[in-house]
Formats: sequence, C-alpha cells, structure tokens
Amino acid sequence: MKIIAVNAGSSSLKFQLLEMPEEKLIASGLIERIGYDNAVSTIKFNGEKLIEEASIPNHGVAVSILLNGLIKHHIIESLDEVKGVGHRVVQGGEIFKDSVIITDKVVEQIRSLNDLAPLHNPANITGIEAFRKVLPNVVQVGVFDTTFHQTMDKLAYLYAAPYEWYEKYGVRKYGFHGTSHQYVSQRAMELLHNPKAKVIVCHLGNGASLCAVDAGKSVDTSMGLTPLEGIPMGTRSGNIDPAVLMLVAAKENKTYAEVLDDLNKKSGYLGVSGYSNDSRDIIEGMEKGDPRSTLAHMIQVKRIADYIGSYYVYMGGLDAICFTAGIGENAPEVRRDVINMIKVLGIEVDPIENSKRGERMVSTKDSKVKAFIIPTNEEVMIAREVMRLKK
Repeated sequence: MKIIAVNAGSSSLKFQLLEMPEEKLIASGLIERIGYDNAVSTIKFNGEKLIEEASIPNHGVAVSILLNGLIKHHIIESLDEVKGVGHRVVQGGEIFKDSVIITDKVVEQIRSLNDLAPLHNPANITGIEAFRKVLPNVVQVGVFDTTFHQTMDKLAYLYAAPYEWYEKYGVRKYGFHGTSHQYVSQRAMELLHNPKAKVIVCHLGNGASLCAVDAGKSVDTSMGLTPLEGIPMGTRSGNIDPAVLMLVAAKENKTYAEVLDDLNKKSGYLGVSGYSNDSRDIIEGMEKGDPRSTLAHMIQVKRIADYIGSYYVYMGGLDAICFTAGIGENAPEVRRDVINMIKVLGIEVDPIENSKRGERMVSTKDSKVKAFIIPTNEEVMIAREVMRLKK
C-alpha cells in the first residue's frame, strides 16, 4: 500500500511516497518558498526530476499541487491509492510517548507545545491540517522527533535547575532527530547480530546530535530543551555558559533574544571559521591551511569525542559507533578524526573503507568497538509507524 511521509517547514514541504511494507521509494519531492509567487515544486520519480514554478500562497495549495502532481505524472492514478500519511512533528513534549493517529484533540495537544518549538511545531501543524483537509478519510499519523528519547531516565533528562521549572514549564532535555537515531541504531543491531548492543549514533548534518542507545532504547542524547544544546553544528554553538548571553547583550547592546539568535544562526562552523557553515567548505579550508577552518573542525570533533566518552561510561561499555546524515555519511575527514580521538576505547579507522560511501564498517576488523556508516532514512521510519498504527 502507498504511504506518504511528510516533513512540513514554515515555508516548505518535503515528502516521500513509499510502497509499504516493501519500503520501496516510488517518488519524492520538495515544495519551497510557500507563501511566495515564485514557489518551486520538485518531484523525482523513475530517474526523472520535474521542476515547476508557481504561486503557492499557503500549505493547503502546496498539498493540492503535490497530490495533483502525483496524478498528473501517473505516479498514482487516483488519491484512493494513498492509504496513510505520516507527519514529522518536532516536539512531542511529555504528552506524546509514542507516535499517534491524528485527531482534532491531538492537533490541539501539539499546538499546546508550540512554546517548546516555536519555529517547528506551528509549521508541522500547518502541514497536518492541509493534508487532513485534502485527504479527510485517510489515516494520518504524527511521528515525533522526541518520542524515541522518552525512555531516558531523569538522571539524563533533568537539568540541575529549580525543579519547579520542570514542573511548571516542562524545562528538561527532550532531544531530537529521534526517528534517525531509532532507524540507525536498529540497523546497527542487525549488522552486529546483537539486539542488546550498546550503540552511539552520531547524526551529523547542519544540525547534529548524538544518542546513546542501549538494547534499542535511547538512554541519553546531546540536544536538550531545544536543538541548540549539544555539540557545535553548522550555525549553532552547542553547549555554552548561559552567562555569555548577559555579557554579550551588555557589550553589544543587544537583547537576550538577539544574542540567542546569534548562538542559533551565527555560531558553530560559521562562527568559528568566519565564513561558512558548510562542512565541505571547512574541510577545503583546512586543506588550504586556514587555521580557523581547522579550529572549527577540531572543536566539533573534540566535543563529539567528549560525548562518546561520556556515553561509554554511562552505558558501561560500547559495541559500535554509527555515523549518519549529510556530514556523517559523506565526510571521511570527520569520521577519521573522531575515531582517532577515541582510540583509547580500542577502535581504529580503516582508511580504505573510510574513504568510501554507503553502508559499511569503517573501523578495522580487530577493533573492539566497531564504527559504521549507516545512511539514515527518517521517511521509512515514519512510514513504518503509519503501518504499525493503521492495523
């Protein structure tokens, strides 16, 4: 049966159409610049890439264009072929411990969490409402970035702040990239032939997070209340002394919100290098001998190693480290330097395998801890959840 996996942003809509349970990709696409006269719709299928420009005033129109495009190009013959839609939702708070079939009540519960994810949840709701209007009789499922991390213990998710903040406002670590961490860790257990494996997943893209997975359950993760916590990323600072906000606000005559925006959008690779948030540019700069490019790279590598060491101790051992997402899958220099920094754990990089792409082991065969590249597939994970809840 055909399932659509959806990821709605504030001005974008990404999707994949999958044949389930075979997990076969039929088509994928992206609609960008929703709300503008020059919005762009892209659909990929059968090796073709079709791009159209049009005025798309809102997400409702975007959904109609998406579905009509599937019919127009004979990818499907009618909307009756679509048997389920899965929606990525960034923040599920403590309300959603699992994926859920979407109802009016669920939409309002998601809306109640907007304060915890003001840039993401409202956009996710917009996508949900648009699909529910066009496909009112099709099962719609919400799949939350935070759900996989609901198995964390209070030791891992509570901050050492006034406990009332947690009770009143839900101030705690939630973690993100949950569908990716779940997919990759499950695949790692298959490769290791060990359902009780202790695995660390390094989801490294422009946004990046690590997750400690013990026997298939998330026990700790690097992102926190928001995706700003954790390791340095493309434009995010990662962990930083909160007093920095007060100091810089006073020195630069900025509000706390403006400094926070700098930590989200002008830090990480971009902030340290001074010119780019793209890992490819940073590595090229390193090769040319640019010291700040090297510094940006090595700061992130060091922080990744810090988390790996911490999770190794917390889980009482480690079977495998998995690299995934844009940088994790495509930047051998990052994998090499991370592995070299944690050699003490009994792991060494295989330079030949590490230079390749695609799913593979990139550590030496005699390494005590294995390292893998495992390409992530969040859309398949979303479609699996739709299939599970449709039954």
